[in-house]
Amino acid sequence: MSIRSTAAVAAILAATLGASAVSAADFKPKNPECIAPSAPGGGWDFICRTTAKFLFEEGLIDGTIQVSNMTGGGGGVAYAHVTNERNEDNNLIVAASNGATSRLAQGAFPGASADDVDWLATFGAEYGAIAVAKDSKYETLKDLMDAVLEDPRQVAFAGGSAVGGYDHIKPLLLGKAAGIEDVRQMKYVAFSGGGEAITALLSGSVTAVSGDFSEIRGFVESGDIRILAVLSPERLTNFQDLPTAREQGYDVLGANWRGLYMPKGASPEAKEFWTGAIRKMAESEEFQKFLIDASIEPFNNFGEDMDKFVAENIEEITSISREIGIIQ
Repeated sequence: MSIRSTAAVAAILAATLGASAVSAADFKPKNPECIAPSAPGGGWDFICRTTAKFLFEEGLIDGTIQVSNMTGGGGGVAYAHVTNERNEDNNLIVAASNGATSRLAQGAFPGASADDVDWLATFGAEYGAIAVAKDSKYETLKDLMDAVLEDPRQVAFAGGSAVGGYDHIKPLLLGKAAGIEDVRQMKYVAFSGGGEAITALLSGSVTAVSGDFSEIRGFVESGDIRILAVLSPERLTNFQDLPTAREQGYDVLGANWRGLYMPKGASPEAKEFWTGAIRKMAESEEFQKFLIDASIEPFNNFGEDMDKFVAENIEEITSISREIGIIQ
């Protein structure tokens, strides 16, 4: 090839790369939408509406994001909608949390896998907590878990998720950490929501509640219940008096993370835009303060870190789900 031909090829290549870079930088979503796979007022709805609010207020998008609620199948209807009908939609993001990875781990989304979507980010985590009634004889997490070790059936944990859900899994992880050989012996009573579980605790029909801190917080502040442990890596920012399970010798984390995914077939430029915008939002002081005030701790994962986190999250849930017989 002549020098002139080589130069021409190089010029074409440079122009192509330059155009690609410009198109990535210039991508702007058109009529963006965030799907919340739940009814208004739930955790997934909170994710979408919070993201829409802060992306707009931080000037990271032009215009507003439409929030659409799509219920059914514990998030499965929305997951199937995205993967089957909108796989190449550059303007769509979807709320995600531990509920999504739990159901994927347990095969509750028929024919689906975590590889069917592009996991964008986590930007916060609401940590689980184990609580007892204010007059309970169990003063510490060790007191409670020693009783479980003595007889797993004498301690009834209640939660607002079904058997196999994350409120169920959290005490099982504590059981494993405490040295219980067969955590299937542990007693769990499922309720349709955290409020019902706390009512059962206050009536004395169960021993302890496993839930997210936010749904327990009001009853702690009123003095009706006591938290024995928060399942966070460190004490919560605004609640430094509450001990973690880890500092009491139980290396268990129970993070109900908040985040987003988007269609797998969306363009690289769209994925780059949404990841960048969400990262900037998550790192802003205003957003972090908002999370803390809502009892949600900052918990950021992006790019390869996000992919690794989702894989590890699913692996952990798969392991405990297999151990208790939810999956084979």
